[in-house]
Amino acid sequence: MKIRSPLFFKLSGLLTTTAVRRWMSTLDYKIAYYDRAVDPVFPECQGRKIYLFWHEYILCPLYLRQHCNIAMLLSRHQDAEVLSYAARLMGFAFVRGSTNRGGVSALREMFRASRHMHLTITPDGPRGPRRRLAPGPIYLASRLDVPLVVMGFGYDRPWRFHRAWDQFALPRPFSRARVIPSGEIHVPANLDREGIEHYRRKVEYLLNQLTLEAEAWAASGTRKLNQTRLCRAPAARRAAA
Repeated sequence: MKIRSPLFFKLSGLLTTTAVRRWMSTLDYKIAYYDRAVDPVFPECQGRKIYLFWHEYILCPLYLRQHCNIAMLLSRHQDAEVLSYAARLMGFAFVRGSTNRGGVSALREMFRASRHMHLTITPDGPRGPRRRLAPGPIYLASRLDVPLVVMGFGYDRPWRFHRAWDQFALPRPFSRARVIPSGEIHVPANLDREGIEHYRRKVEYLLNQLTLEAEAWAASGTRKLNQTRLCRAPAARRAAA
């Protein structure tokens, strides 16, 4: 039976927001930047960007980069209703749809949002295949002339929902979380289909590499030469001020 009550989704979104904030606040966050100018909490982050990360790690950016002028692409499936309310409460704008499944209207909305906001997309969502990058983000970056930033996330021995298509990762409380963002990736303008596929493969490979590196770093507990503590957005802004 499908639930369609707006009140149910609003209450569920509020409970989800509270649970995510409390759960994720227990983690030990570290980040290793190639270029910290890609992070929207810092004043040197200039211009719009499109941030990409795998769907299984969505809790991490939801918690860390609230109220950073970011529009998030969420699917039209009913199971994303709660997430849309939670995303709004956490300070994200959102667009409903998909960049590769009947997503013409979603692409139009993303074009409009990109005029004054960063964009973020889980490029293997909403239904997979897991860690397979859809061409939509490459198309957007090419048409908008906006750089991509791919983000590798990793937790120390997370619980996995193995029956879920993305093997969703739930971090253990008080465990390690590690983040490795790329620098800006500039995609040539007006790519044809062959060009989009070429960059799709390149970006997918880089995102997988950074994710595997972040996961290994989190599991090992070792120190990276350029690591720094990673704060939730409001605290990071106060520190940068």
